[in-house]
Amino acid sequence: MFKILGVDHIGIAVKDLKEVGAFWSEALGLESTGEETVADQKVTTGFFPTPNGSEIELLAATEPDSPIAKFIEKNGGRGGIQHIALRVDNLEAALADLTAKGVQLIDKKPRRGAGGADIAFLHPKATHGVLLELCQRG
Repeated sequence: MFKILGVDHIGIAVKDLKEVGAFWSEALGLESTGEETVADQKVTTGFFPTPNGSEIELLAATEPDSPIAKFIEKNGGRGGIQHIALRVDNLEAALADLTAKGVQLIDKKPRRGAGGADIAFLHPKATHGVLLELCQRG
């Protein structure tokens, strides 16, 4: 069994990390924790923590075949919310439980994501159209 601890972050696909990041910092007053490239996911991310502990994650493609590049293309060349991430207390238990319940997964086992979190994605077909990420930190 596992517990959902809260919303970890909302992932937003962007064409230009610097431009969109400036909006989040200058207009909204959220400070960036910096950028990180995750080569195997073909993205560069920028996190903007909120006062309640969740974060906004901006995702920019580093390769034309990146899932982020494909998302932006399908979205008429615009960015937008790409995924919602829920923090769980035990990612391996969550995946085992969801598999036992017949939930379709993209990731059958945890992998390393941005910010040092272990992550796994559920398939949007199982979540009624939402790309849902589960993550475990520390």
